[in-house]
Amino acid sequence: MSNQTDCIFCQIVVGSVKSWPVYESEHAYAFFDINPVNEYHTLVIPRRHFTNLFDVPVAELAHVMAAVKHVTDLLHAKAGIENIQIINSSGVAAQQDVFHLHFHVIPRHRGDGQNIGWAVRPGISARFDDLLQRLQ
Repeated sequence: MSNQTDCIFCQIVVGSVKSWPVYESEHAYAFFDINPVNEYHTLVIPRRHFTNLFDVPVAELAHVMAAVKHVTDLLHAKAGIENIQIINSSGVAAQQDVFHLHFHVIPRHRGDGQNIGWAVRPGISARFDDLLQRLQ
């Protein structure tokens, strides 16, 4: 398992930085976010260092997503949480601030003040045919 010594999440995985583990598997590690937006706000990361979604192999991502599902089910069963938001940011412009792939599992409830505002751009739909052609 290659870890980056300057990566805070890699340091958490090897135990050199304290964390509050929620779930562990051979490939993934889930722990409470040190800056939670709501109770039980959990981060799920691969044990191996991958910067973001662009460089993680599909098989590794599958393990991480299985851990996300496990954490979600755990929060539902043990804490009675009925609403969850999953967030990943990959890249600086996407507001990624720790460059080790991670997913936020955030319990949500009405009135928690954690609303995401989207700036919808309806004009983009007129270009769907061109956009799809670029992907072929």
